[in-house]
This record gives sequence, C-alpha cells and structure tokens, in this order.
Amino acid sequence: MRPAAFITGITGMAVVAGLLLAGEARLGGGTAGEETASAEETVTAAADAAPKAGERATMSDDRAEMIARSVEPTAPPSQAPSDGVAPKPAPQQAETPAGETASPATKKAVELARPMVDNAGILSFGERRLQIAGIVPTPVDRICGQAGRQWPCGMMAKTALRLLLRNRSVSCDLETVEWKETVTTACRLGTEDLGSWLAENGWAEAAVGSPLTAAAEKARQAGKGLYGDDPRRN
Repeated sequence: MRPAAFITGITGMAVVAGLLLAGEARLGGGTAGEETASAEETVTAAADAAPKAGERATMSDDRAEMIARSVEPTAPPSQAPSDGVAPKPAPQQAETPAGETASPATKKAVELARPMVDNAGILSFGERRLQIAGIVPTPVDRICGQAGRQWPCGMMAKTALRLLLRNRSVSCDLETVEWKETVTTACRLGTEDLGSWLAENGWAEAAVGSPLTAAAEKARQAGKGLYGDDPRRN
C-alpha cells in the first residue's frame, strides 16, 4: 500500500469517528455541546495534522521549539526549612562611630594599708608616692614663727598627720594600684578627708583654685597649725 493512500485512509476513519461521536452526543443531551465541540476539534486537528498526498511530513523550527518547551520539567518550588522556621539573618556587628575614642578609666576607691607619712601632704607606699589633692604639702624642714620664737612647724605638721593615721589603712581614689612615682588624688581615713583635715587644722596651705581655700584661710585667721605658736610651749 502506498503511504499517501494509507494516510488518506486514516484521515477518513478519523472523520467518520468524529461524526459518530457528534451524533451520539446529540442523542444523549446534557453535555452534548461540549462533546460536539470536542469532536469537531479532534477532526479539525487530525485534518490539519495529516499531510496532503505527495507532501513530506515536516515541522517548522518554531513549532518544534514550542513543543520542546512545553515538556521541559519545571523547577520545583523552594522548600521551607523542615522545622517550619524561617532562617534568621546573620547578626550584624555593632559599628563604632567614626572618631569615637575609648572612655578614660574611671577612678575608684582603693584601700591602702599602713601608709608612711613623708610630710603633711605626701604618703608613701614603698617606692610609690601619693600626694593628697587640694593642698600644698608642707616641707618637713619648714620653720615658722618670728625671730626668737621660731619652731619646726614642718616637722610638727608631719607628726600631726602621722598621729592621725596611726598606721591605719586609708582609702584613695585611683585608676590602678600599680601607679609609678607620684600620683595626686583624694584620700580618706574612714569618712575624714585628709586634705580637708590638713587645711582646717592649718597644717597645710590650700593649692591655687582648690575648694579648700576657704577652710585654709579660716585656719590662718584662727592661728591654727602653721599660723600659730609653737604647740610645745602651750
């Protein structure tokens, strides 16, 4: 049998089948319209698909590409985490504003045991020295009083401070206990500020701009400490 006759026979059979289906749909009612349309589309599609006698079965490149795309597997939808919890974004590091510098070390009260008294204003802890803030330390060799009535007020001022401390511990405001050479800061014996005690009793002069200026001036007017007579004669 020739190929053209074979194709023509198949086309005829498809047409006959479509007509039979259409007639049956009319008799059945209900979905007749839908089935009739389906049968007609089938017949039309078969007729279009069948090549005419003497023509080769060919397909355009566009048609082939469209069919290939229709059968390509689609990408599966993204899967959520098995536990149903969305992943958390990575934490961001805190940024330091440009130009910002580290805060300076704050001073804290440090207890220092059994200080030695160098003079009325300076304490020593081995090779380290601590100058009491707000006053001018009184030199040990200072001499006070008028001619004929002079007395070693510097040594007496040192003795007065030493008798006040009596080898007890003091609390001083320091950034670290490992300071070197001499550091100036406030110190207390219990609740008694050592700078205030020296200024109020006249055993040390107030430093320039010190808040102890008024207390030192009051002691001078009252003739206390350095501003009075030799206490050994009283």
